[in-house]
Amino acid sequence: MNRAMDGRVAIVTGGARGMGAAHVRALVEAGAQVLCADVLQDEGEALVAALPQGRASYHRLDVTTREEWRRAVTAAEVRFGPVSVLVNNAGVFAMGRIEEMEERDFRRVLDINAVGTFLGMQAVVGSMRRAGGGSIVNISSTAGFAGSPQMAAYVASKFAVRGMTKVAALEFGKDKIRVNSIHPGAIATPMTAGAGTPSFVPIPRFAEPEEVAKLMLYLASDDSAFCTGSEFVIDGGLLCVVGENTMES
Repeated sequence: MNRAMDGRVAIVTGGARGMGAAHVRALVEAGAQVLCADVLQDEGEALVAALPQGRASYHRLDVTTREEWRRAVTAAEVRFGPVSVLVNNAGVFAMGRIEEMEERDFRRVLDINAVGTFLGMQAVVGSMRRAGGGSIVNISSTAGFAGSPQMAAYVASKFAVRGMTKVAALEFGKDKIRVNSIHPGAIATPMTAGAGTPSFVPIPRFAEPEEVAKLMLYLASDDSAFCTGSEFVIDGGLLCVVGENTMES
């Protein structure tokens, strides 16, 4: 059994299902204690109940609210100790042409995907200093590299996550806190349910959430001790052909 994360305390947002749940399971399997943070209480509690007792805890978190972030970090510290890993995974998706999209829909995507990531980094840095350092893994997307029709809100949010990651890496490096971004392509999650198989990419299938979780675990652990401010793409080759096709992330 891989125990690369023994003694680490992690927070995973959007941790109740999909990629987030895969991140929670991977971290627990690797030895970490994990706060599964999500607004989906029933699913979050069910996930935690299925894991080894005492290794994970559910906490309700609206990532768009600074005070809820403060309470989540406090809950993690009280239950497990100072936080050394943050996986900013919570995200939503909305489609619409720029001239037709409602402002409230655009703002909701930016609030959860981008502002939520900002608030998470802001909230956890003090705890990571108390832990003696840490790793922040921000989940962006291939949409953080290129545009696609009807995806202005999502693309804007994921470009923002990519950019903030680099700024945070510069600002937090002196505190031994590393910050990197993961850029998934088409992943089999509730967000992509009903989407067509990406047959035009070199690896013509959806990735499983567990495949992304393995990359997350590498970045969360000391195996990536010299990696910060970098983008890690896991897209089956989607960006090789994105200039000629529509992204499906």
